[in-house]
Amino acid sequence: MALNDFDRALIAATQGGLPLVARPYEAVGAMLGVSGEQVRERMASMLASGLIRRIGAVPNHYRLGYTANGMSVWDVDDAQVAALGQKIALLPGVSHCYRRPRHLPDWPYNLFAMLHGTSREAVQAQAEEVAAILGSACRSHDILYSTAILKKTGLRLKD
Repeated sequence: MALNDFDRALIAATQGGLPLVARPYEAVGAMLGVSGEQVRERMASMLASGLIRRIGAVPNHYRLGYTANGMSVWDVDDAQVAALGQKIALLPGVSHCYRRPRHLPDWPYNLFAMLHGTSREAVQAQAEEVAAILGSACRSHDILYSTAILKKTGLRLKD
């Protein structure tokens, strides 16, 4: 999809994130000299066309006090993983949950759920809650704790 001048200006105005105000589309529109509705409509069109994948909040868990972050990985029965993954995704400590292909024999895990807590003990307690929901459909699991903060970025234009 070819970008027009407005698309480029919109991406440039939002690539650092939407403004943290009550009406962010109006704030972006004011920067670009258009209405907030025009911003919202064009971003929705970009989303629908696949030019952008999502519009969402990206919290900094460390700044919120959640310093023991762990990607929990689960070996779940393939016939049940979709339904069980939906339940896991609704848990309050889970920021994202998704299915991934196994890479046997070294990597048997097919369900991933990012758990956030103020301590490793808190994350472990969340993992026990996940295990209880998965029940006998889960054959094994592990928790891979974060050791560094990675820079999170959105859509960027190449110079």
